[in-house]
Amino acid sequence: MSEQRTTRQYSDEYKSEAVRLVRESGKPLSQIARELGINDNMLHRWSREERDAQVAGKTRGEVKDDQEELARLRRELARVTAERDFLKRAAAFFAKDVK
Repeated sequence: MSEQRTTRQYSDEYKSEAVRLVRESGKPLSQIARELGINDNMLHRWSREERDAQVAGKTRGEVKDDQEELARLRRELARVTAERDFLKRAAAFFAKDVK
């Protein structure tokens, strides 16, 4: 019988509150993670994301939206570049035929 893994989703408010606990409680991150029933690495990542967002003067959600937009734009650029390269090759092929 196969095991199904479920991925828990946490709200931005929950993540921010967990990070606030780490910063304000004085307890080690690993202890807070254990108390919340989450992985240390996950809480560490949330802390890093929160810090990076604060440095950028944004919220975690805004930073995530920016990253998603950047990824979308990179995919679109790759598609357009491939189309351009194809059209260049096609134009060269047909130009060769005309001569």
